[in-house]
Amino acid sequence: MPVPGYDPEDLDEQLEATVSEEELRARMTDEEFRQYENGEHLLDLLDEEDIDELLSEE
Repeated sequence: MPVPGYDPEDLDEQLEATVSEEELRARMTDEEFRQYENGEHLLDLLDEEDIDELLSEE
């Protein structure tokens, strides 16, 4: 899910740098986490609310 004004790849990298694996597992289903491990971007797997919360925790 692209956010206006942000490069999706940069935002995805920022999320990865901010979030621990444990927090990702808590916010994702097992299937979503498998997709993430297989190269799917966090922006495609997390909903807007999760993304906003994770970025505001910095």
